[in-house]
Amino acid sequence: MKLFDQTLPAGGGSHPHLLRTARVQPELVLDISRLLARLLHPTPTGVDRVEMAYARGLLARAPERLNFAAVHPSGLYGRLRHAEVRAFLDHTSNRWETIGVYESRTERHRQATRWFWRLRPHAIPPASRPRILIQPSPNHLDRPERMAAKVTRERAKLICLVHDLIPITHPEFARPGGAVRHRERIRTIEMQAHGVLLNSQATLNALSQTCGSVLNGRPMRVAPLGVEQRQNPSAVQQAGRPYFLCLGTIEPRKNHLLLLNVWRSIVERLGRERSPLLLIVGRRGWENENVIDMLDRCEMLRGAVRELDRIPDGELRNLISGARALLMPSFAEGFGLPVAEALAAQVPVIASDLPAHREAGGDVPDYLDPLDGAAWREAILAYTSDISPRRAAQISRLSGWSPTTWEHHVEAVLELAEEVAQC
Repeated sequence: MKLFDQTLPAGGGSHPHLLRTARVQPELVLDISRLLARLLHPTPTGVDRVEMAYARGLLARAPERLNFAAVHPSGLYGRLRHAEVRAFLDHTSNRWETIGVYESRTERHRQATRWFWRLRPHAIPPASRPRILIQPSPNHLDRPERMAAKVTRERAKLICLVHDLIPITHPEFARPGGAVRHRERIRTIEMQAHGVLLNSQATLNALSQTCGSVLNGRPMRVAPLGVEQRQNPSAVQQAGRPYFLCLGTIEPRKNHLLLLNVWRSIVERLGRERSPLLLIVGRRGWENENVIDMLDRCEMLRGAVRELDRIPDGELRNLISGARALLMPSFAEGFGLPVAEALAAQVPVIASDLPAHREAGGDVPDYLDPLDGAAWREAILAYTSDISPRRAAQISRLSGWSPTTWEHHVEAVLELAEEVAQC
C-alpha cells in the first residue's frame, strides 16, 4: 500500500499536526455510457437507475474530484463536460418521471440527436493524482479490448459493480447466448478490475463459486443498492378495487406464469368481479411464449389481469403505494431492488424465498416457494381483505425496518476507490 505525504506550507515553522502522512483522495471518473446509450428509451431498467444513482450520489458526495466519461454512440471515448452532464441527468430524470412515454417517435429522436451533440467526448487530461475509473453497468464488459483501451487512456485503476451472475448460474433463464456473453464480462473483471463492488452477499457468493480464487487479494465490497424512502398516502386503490403489483420484464426467471395460473384459479373460485386485480408492469422480454399466450388468449383472465408495458415513474409510485402487496415470485435475483422499494413505501411484499430477497427485505416480507402455487394463492387471498390479519402483521414488522440509502452505497464506493488507489 502507498501513502502520500501531505505537503507542508512554505515559510518554516513546526506544525506537528501537519507532520503526518495522509491518504490522497483519488480522482474519480464515472463511466455513464449506459445512460447515453439508452437515450431513446422512455423508461429505465434497474441498471439504468443504478447508473443514475451513482451519478447523482457522487456529484453530491465528491463533486470536486468527480469527472464523467462515456463511449459515445459514434464509438469515441472521452470526457464529458460537467455542466452538460448535469443538464442531461435532469432531462433524463424528468423523462423517466413524467413525459418520456408520451413523446412521439420524432420528438424522441430529435432530443437524442441534440444530446448526442451536447455530450460529444473531449480530450482526457493528464492525471495529477491517483485516478479511479468506476464502471457501474455491464456495458462494454463483454468487449475486453474496449475496456482495456478506456483504462489505458485514463491511466486509471478500474472498479466494477457486479449486478448478478444469473446468466451463468441459471443459463436456462438467459437470452440465447446470454451465458457466453456474461462469462466474457466476468472474465474482463477477472483480468482488468482492480476492485469489485457487489450488490449483495448472494452475488458475492455466486461470483466466488464462478471465479474460484481468481479475485482473491483484490479489494472487494458488498454494498446493497440504495432506496429512496418515499410515501404517497393519497394513492390508495388506484385501480378502483384491491390489486396486487408485479414489477419486471416478462421473462422466464420472473415466474409470471405462476401468478397467471394462480389468478385463473382465483377467478374460477370467486368470479371476475369479486377477484382482486393483478397489474403486471414491465415490457415483454424473451422465451416467454406460455406467458404471452395466457395474457393474449386466456378469457378467464380478462378484466382480472392488466398488462402495463411502460409507465412514468410518478405513476408507478402511485400504483405501488395503493397495492395490497408487491408480488415477486422470481426464481433468481441478484438483488431484490423492487422488494426494498416497496417496503420503503410501506407496502407489503410477498416474495420467493431467495437469499437476495431476504437481504433486501430482512424479516418483513412473506417468503414462499416459487413453485408452490397453492401457497401463493392462499397468501394473495389473505392479503386481499381490508382487515387481513396476515397483511397487518407484515405492516407491523415494517415499523422496525429501514432501507439502505444511496448515501451509504456511495460511501462504500468511495471507500473502495480509496483502498484501490493505495494498492
